[in-house]
Amino acid sequence: MFVLASYPMAKKSFSELINSPGMPVLVDFYADWCGPCKTMAPILEQVAAQHQGKLKVIKVDVDKNQAAAQQFRVQSIPTLILFHKGQPVWRQAGVVPAAQLSQVLQGVMS
Repeated sequence: MFVLASYPMAKKSFSELINSPGMPVLVDFYADWCGPCKTMAPILEQVAAQHQGKLKVIKVDVDKNQAAAQQFRVQSIPTLILFHKGQPVWRQAGVVPAAQLSQVLQGVMS
């Protein structure tokens, strides 16, 4: 079973997490109190399961990790940022349908 990882993780820096070698990293900036973020959660689980072994998904709570949210200028949540080789290659605020998210991921992974 695939489990979404939450940041902070076992003494790894955020930059170490997004620099995953050979694997894109999708970061979900969210908050527990955010309704659209709750809508996005099962979509992320579905997409993560479809791309298991080819994609890392990390959830970042903006209330607990304000520095990471500020670093990437997250102004609304949920905000998804896809990193490839440590660089942001796609960004979207709001709920993203699973089909659209999978299409974006296919473009980066191919």
